[in-house]
Amino acid sequence: MEQAILSLLISWGNFYVILGSSASALTGLQFVVITLGAEVDVLSTPTIRAFGTPTIVHFCAVLFISVIISAPWPTISSAGLCLDACGLAGLTYTVLVARRVRRQTDYVPVLEDWLWHCALPFIAYAVLLTAANILWRYPVQALFVIGATAVFLLFVGIHNAWDAVIYIALERRQRPKRTGDKD
Repeated sequence: MEQAILSLLISWGNFYVILGSSASALTGLQFVVITLGAEVDVLSTPTIRAFGTPTIVHFCAVLFISVIISAPWPTISSAGLCLDACGLAGLTYTVLVARRVRRQTDYVPVLEDWLWHCALPFIAYAVLLTAANILWRYPVQALFVIGATAVFLLFVGIHNAWDAVIYIALERRQRPKRTGDKD
């Protein structure tokens, strides 16, 4: 039974190669977004910690999930424990993010911000934790839920990165030109 479950992980290989590669590339692009925000002097450290850093964490979580599923585990419970840890860490981090969003003062978050930066990631990590806990018992269903959760976190990150780019572009446009600024 254990070997049959472990062989299921192998069939997910290509899916996670694509997903992990995408998460890695998007992580690098998020660094560019943060750099642009710093150059324009739009984002302060508390704002970056509240809105920018979580996007990188979600991309890295997708990469980590991809690595876990792709690793040659001796038992499915080992993979499940690592996914449990990822889910629990994500839940904890999302609570920390909500506190940071509430405490930063550069930007007043709207409902969409609370939804995409706090609620949806919290739900995703809770689902990941649940799927990891049932992986050994319902492996086929759990693997589909884990895959869907990883894709969902990737899309949350893409949305949040795009949101940051738009915010930086609009702020840059609205700021008055200073002496020495380039066009």
